[in-house]
Amino acid sequence: MVRKRIIPCLDVLDGKTVKGVNFINLREMGDPVEMGRYYAEQGADELVYLDISASYEGRGTFRSLVSRIAKGINIPFTVGGGISSADDASALLDSGADKVSVNTSALENPDLIDKIASKFGSQFIVVAVDALERDGLWQVMKKGGRYAANRELFEWSEEACSRGAGEILFTSVGHDGTRGGFACSTLSLLSSMLPVPVIASGGAGNMSHFAQVFSDGKADAALAASVFHSGEIPVPVLKKWLDSQGINVRI
Repeated sequence: MVRKRIIPCLDVLDGKTVKGVNFINLREMGDPVEMGRYYAEQGADELVYLDISASYEGRGTFRSLVSRIAKGINIPFTVGGGISSADDASALLDSGADKVSVNTSALENPDLIDKIASKFGSQFIVVAVDALERDGLWQVMKKGGRYAANRELFEWSEEACSRGAGEILFTSVGHDGTRGGFACSTLSLLSSMLPVPVIASGGAGNMSHFAQVFSDGKADAALAASVFHSGEIPVPVLKKWLDSQGINVRI
């Protein structure tokens, strides 16, 4: 049986890890390399780093940071934010990232998925899909969940997989930040219909939510930020508890 993965997410602005709500009132949390090393030592399975400035001017800084991260940790990590070409992906992979994540750029140019997958392999590309439930339909959102895209969650996720996505990172915009649990019923449908692993994001508030997203939601991995950064849910405590609940995790 494939082990379920626990993935802390770190938002990076100008080379520093930050935390806020909808990118407002951002507070510096610490050095991304040191935080990554800490999570690796605590037993996290992977990490996700998102460049939330994603500006052209900041690209060199972020690539330098990715190189530092690669030298400082011994677990896989994914980087995302502002990747709009295969060359962008190549630069980050060459700097030491294990995978790249694309979101808005893939919605606006779906061929980007094909190009990255064909050049580097599907195992290197994660397609992040942010979606908001409206009147029973899941509307895909872009630009950090701020604007609606003319796509639906299930059909866009299927297309992304057909174009070469190796994983789908699904964030329920309505659940994100609520700490009320993941969108498990939707995740279950998504996981059952897609041929690739699904990473759940949005709604983590306690350890039971993680157990539920793996059992009921059938997610392959669960991603969270604030509950880990705040120390409310230490990764080793979570994994030992999940193991006691019969969830197959790496201890």
